[in-house]
Amino acid sequence: MSIAEGAAAPDFDLPTSGGGRVSLASLKGAPFVLYFYPKADTPGCTTEACDFQEALPALGATGVTVIGVSPDPLGPIEKFAKKHNLTFPLASDAEKQAAEAYGTWVEKSMYGKTSMGMERATFLIDSQGRVARIWRKVKVAGHAKAVKEAVAALG
Repeated sequence: MSIAEGAAAPDFDLPTSGGGRVSLASLKGAPFVLYFYPKADTPGCTTEACDFQEALPALGATGVTVIGVSPDPLGPIEKFAKKHNLTFPLASDAEKQAAEAYGTWVEKSMYGKTSMGMERATFLIDSQGRVARIWRKVKVAGHAKAVKEAVAALG
């Protein structure tokens, strides 16, 4: 499934680090960043998470929340959050329901073998629950800065 900018954001309800839950319904009324990453505590995912952590003050000043989503179980996610002092929620999508709804659970190819995996992608959802911006096949370097600029443009 693929969604487009301007479409209603697909629903989700996921457990998060710190023993919480996050859902589309709980976030409605305020804009948020939902970013999907392949695996906790791997080099690219760590850089991306730390970059978002660094951008939090600027994003928070505009009322934007950041939520990271991976297919990892909560245990590794909790360790990842603690190890890198991540203060925003990291959600476990072990059943891949959110990833499938957002079109980020995709076929990947590495060394001639194909398998299913998480595509690194980010969605900026506006206060009405609509997809304002989509970044697919994200390259980590400079990505959090680009998201921060898009949030500023959202007003």
